[in-house]
Amino acid sequence: MYKGAIIGFGGMAQMHQQTAGNGKAENVLYTGAYDINAERNELAASKGLKAYSSAQEIFDDSEVDFVLIATPNDYHKDYAIKALRAGKNVICEKPVTMNRHELEEIIKVRNETGKLFTVHQNRRWDRDFVIVKKAVEDGMIGKPYYIDSRVQGSRGIPGDWRCVKEAGGGMLLDWGVHLIDQVLQLVDSPVVSVYSIMLKTRYEVDDNFKLILTFENGTTSQIQVDTNCFISLPRWHVSGMSGTLQIDDWDCGGRIIVPSKTETVNFDEYIVVTSAGTTRTMAPRPPETMDTLPLPEVNPEWIEYYVNFANALSGKEKLLVTAEQALRVMTVIDYTFESSDTGKVIECRI
Repeated sequence: MYKGAIIGFGGMAQMHQQTAGNGKAENVLYTGAYDINAERNELAASKGLKAYSSAQEIFDDSEVDFVLIATPNDYHKDYAIKALRAGKNVICEKPVTMNRHELEEIIKVRNETGKLFTVHQNRRWDRDFVIVKKAVEDGMIGKPYYIDSRVQGSRGIPGDWRCVKEAGGGMLLDWGVHLIDQVLQLVDSPVVSVYSIMLKTRYEVDDNFKLILTFENGTTSQIQVDTNCFISLPRWHVSGMSGTLQIDDWDCGGRIIVPSKTETVNFDEYIVVTSAGTTRTMAPRPPETMDTLPLPEVNPEWIEYYVNFANALSGKEKLLVTAEQALRVMTVIDYTFESSDTGKVIECRI
């Protein structure tokens, strides 16, 4: 049994404890926690965890095999380095660090110590993303050339440190980290340009942003996060060379539409009269020229992250979420901030 301890016992940490403790991931179990808030330490104790008096006490405990860092973002780097140097394996909540340079420091220490270091990119197991990934891998819409991924709400940013710039608040370092990671998993090609528009409508941090990534293979992705949007667009809209995929919402309603293999139409002669005048280019296709396909059936679970981590600890598998993958994400994020600050497209090769 690999025993873990948590630094920062907030809502996400409690989700980790529950997920790892449900019995589906064998050989990993959280046994302790530390938080600077005394009430959260008491809460940890009430859940059967050992309440440590400091992070150092965790690092000094020889029975602790791995540490989860679930603090505000600006504490991640220092805790990760101290844990690795104390001989602990590390799971770090996202964003792994405030920027790519901090992560490079962690990777250097990881290499020196030989311990495992991974980032909790649990949304690689979200059902909507796994549907898109399977559809792309199975060639259901051909090669994608536009990938639109967005999450939109109207409730603003939750309070506390998530609204504070120095603590790593803002939507890019929150939802943006997940959405960028997902798109990088979908497109097997280097990012060659980054362009972003980031807004601060209510807070000192970005609460809305649009990010456009261009890949070397010709694919373009727009990633969008809004916290003041009252009419949401589809969660996913993917245009491929031989079809279109749309996922409407978190419930994964949606469809795939492809050209019919049995019906043909001479579109040069197909003119439609609309209230805006006549058109051929934007005229709707006749229904008989299209086939609607169901979205792929998938059943992912977040626990799969911990199953992989447990197997990596025992040497049976390699980590699915690596520090090097996180470094690509953080590099994109750094360039996203730079593009927004300068108003320019950032050319790169990530």
